[in-house]
Amino acid sequence: MPKRILINEVVTRDGFQSEPDFIPTATKVDLINALAGLGLNKIEVSSFVSPRAVPNLSDAAEVFRAITRDTSTRYVALVPNEKGCTRALELGVEEINLVMSVSESHNLANMRMTCNQSLQQFQRIAEMTSGTPMRLNGSLATSFGCPFEGQQTQERVLRFVDAYLERGLHSLTLADTTGMAVPNQVQSLCMAVRERWPELELTLHFHNTRGLGLANVLAALAAGVNQFDASLGGLGGCPFAPGATGNICTEDLVHMLNEMGLNTGVDLNGLLLQSQRLARIVNHDLPGQVRKAGPRNQTRPLPQSVKQLMQNGRS
Repeated sequence: MPKRILINEVVTRDGFQSEPDFIPTATKVDLINALAGLGLNKIEVSSFVSPRAVPNLSDAAEVFRAITRDTSTRYVALVPNEKGCTRALELGVEEINLVMSVSESHNLANMRMTCNQSLQQFQRIAEMTSGTPMRLNGSLATSFGCPFEGQQTQERVLRFVDAYLERGLHSLTLADTTGMAVPNQVQSLCMAVRERWPELELTLHFHNTRGLGLANVLAALAAGVNQFDASLGGLGGCPFAPGATGNICTEDLVHMLNEMGLNTGVDLNGLLLQSQRLARIVNHDLPGQVRKAGPRNQTRPLPQSVKQLMQNGRS
């Protein structure tokens, strides 16, 4: 397994996009600034998407202008089209995340275009950003299954990876949009990608819809993948995919990796503090477990009754 694991935080984009209430811009900025000092590799700040489609992210430009950018963290925006790319270039965004679905039907539901139309648009975006310092990451949604079509073949996923790279994208994310992945499938696909493109910067984006999120992380690690998206508190879920629930939880992921002796470089205690704060921001419970139970090395005071029994046993 890789010894150094990179963690990308997506809560203010993937987490907030489906919340019933708009999160104030200043609150988003404060949370991003707090997270930036915790050792995270990337923070996906927001998305330059239509305010009508995702009103909770209508303040993307304001958030990017207001955050304090930490040089140790890369700040990312999800960009659905050329208009969004133009806005990202104007704001000096370091990296944009381009998304299409492996599944034709999900791409129509999510992006309102065919897969081929998405690829044509990505080609134009690559030309727009050529000669700029902006990095392009390509995400393949429904890589492990579609809620409308079911399983997608590995060959189809690999064909779209190749199509992304032909357009000059710098890195790639395989996304389990509705939590349909299982560990052997994850390991097989990751190994196939690593074998064909050994130098590719590869990220895995898992949802915990069916309770397999961290198990799938272990399978990806076994295939040599060392970069993962996660959401603080486990908040999130695709609003255009029936049955989708939250992303894997950042603090749960970091806790597991740290306890396995793997180096994330992320401050777990700091994450837990921000997760407690997040629960107050959204005003509802969060799926994350370590925030509730505490780290496994945390001990509790012995009950007084047990102390008395121990004392009686010695007397």
